[in-house]
Parts: sequence; C-alpha cells; structure tokens
Amino acid sequence: MFFFVFITTAQKNSEEDAIKEVIATFFKGLHNGDSAVVSKTFHRDIKIQTTTTQKGKKILVTESKTKLLTGIADKNSAHVYFEKLLAINVQRDGNLASVWTPYEFYFNGTFSHCGANSFQLFNNNGLWQITYLIDMRRRTNCKALQNKK
Repeated sequence: MFFFVFITTAQKNSEEDAIKEVIATFFKGLHNGDSAVVSKTFHRDIKIQTTTTQKGKKILVTESKTKLLTGIADKNSAHVYFEKLLAINVQRDGNLASVWTPYEFYFNGTFSHCGANSFQLFNNNGLWQITYLIDMRRRTNCKALQNKK
C-alpha cells in the first residue's frame, strides 16, 4: 500500500512540475520579449482574453494569438517589464490542468498594476500546452500599491 501511494504521489509531482515548467517558460519568453519561446507553450487553438474595468464598467476583451505574439516580439528593449507571480496554484485531473497565478506587474522597475492570470492547459500526447489564458488587471487593492502609501 505504501509503495502505491509513493508512486501516485511521485507521478502527481512530476506532472505538476511539467505544468509549472510550461508557465515558467511562458513568463521567461514574455519577460525577454521572445515570442518564439512563448509560442511554444501555446496549443494551436489557444484563446486569449483580458477582463478589466473601463469607466466603471467591467469588460471582456478577446485578443488573437498573433496580436499577443507580435506585441511580445515588438517589445522595446529600453522597456523592462516584470510580472512577479505571487503564487502558482495547479489543479489537474488527467489531461486537463488549471493554473491560477496572482501577480504584481512592474514597468521599468516601478509598480504598475496587479491582478491574476488563469491558464487552462491540455496534455497533448505528453506535451502540456496552454489552451486558454485569461487575465485580470487592476490598480486598486494591490499589496505593492498599498505599500507605497
């Protein structure tokens, strides 16, 4: 019985590590302005959305994979942006995984905003790929912002 529990736990940790590696690779490419690295983390049919508030109204914006990758590739080298992940929470069942990453975003070393990302991943025959990405951005109720007051 102990042997079975150990194998199951080891398999779970191995899959979770593989999922976290996809997320780490995504952010490495994002921070370095390397759209080719980011693209490797995506499933060909990925859907990308952002939820935000504009003029007091909550809106949902859908972005194309091409637009996101072009924006990453066109990143101005004089601009340094860093998305500091506050946690990486992984839930997985079979070939489906969900990753929740609350974050703080810094532009040229200065706090800009905070929020959360939600990634949905699919294990495509041994390769975890991001199939859906949605993020939320806000400038209020952020720990980093509150620390500046």
